[in-house]
Amino acid sequence: MPKKTGRNSISNFQKCTVTNNEEISPGVHVISFLRGFDFLPGQVVKITTHNNHPPRIYSICSGNSEKEIKILFNIKGDGFLTPKLAAMNPGEQIMVSKPYGGFLGSAEKAWLICTGTGIAPFYSMIKSGLAANKKLIHGVRCLNQFYFEDEIEEILGDNYVRCCSGEKSRNTYTGRVTGYLNEIQILPYVKHFICGQALMVVEVRDMLIQKGVQFENIMAEIYF
Repeated sequence: MPKKTGRNSISNFQKCTVTNNEEISPGVHVISFLRGFDFLPGQVVKITTHNNHPPRIYSICSGNSEKEIKILFNIKGDGFLTPKLAAMNPGEQIMVSKPYGGFLGSAEKAWLICTGTGIAPFYSMIKSGLAANKKLIHGVRCLNQFYFEDEIEEILGDNYVRCCSGEKSRNTYTGRVTGYLNEIQILPYVKHFICGQALMVVEVRDMLIQKGVQFENIMAEIYF
């Protein structure tokens, strides 16, 4: 999912060949391309389809030892780039910046809190071997929006918490992420990573602080 626009020079972008483009949920795609760089789990890249088009920023959604880079995004009806990405076929090329960013996974004990496509950097961390000592809390509106859930559940087991506000299932918490967090005991000394839209990030951050989590133990990545 795009986080913000970027109009920086794309002279140092790499041309990358699309290898797959899959719609994994209505209006939600995973686009893959051949990997030409190393990255740290949690980093982002800028992507565009043409020299004259401003790039957008996306979290990498793949493990750092995989041969391909994957990007998870939802189609914005009024967006410029996402409809173009959704229509791309294998063999076509996109332009990609070098990875960057400080929203980085580590071996530390941490809670990973996200909504929607905000799962992307956390999936990258999990696929990069950083699943130990992690609790993942993923909030969505519909059950078909728990992207990669079978794989995540196999790796994390009971440390994978699904919160669904619009539908019910026996293995999910019925309600929003904030509702779930309000009902459980928070571990103030643990790192808390939050990824999603601005309102959710601010709401969760404020709740964690009220429950005793120090500001320096909260890392946030905002999606627009």
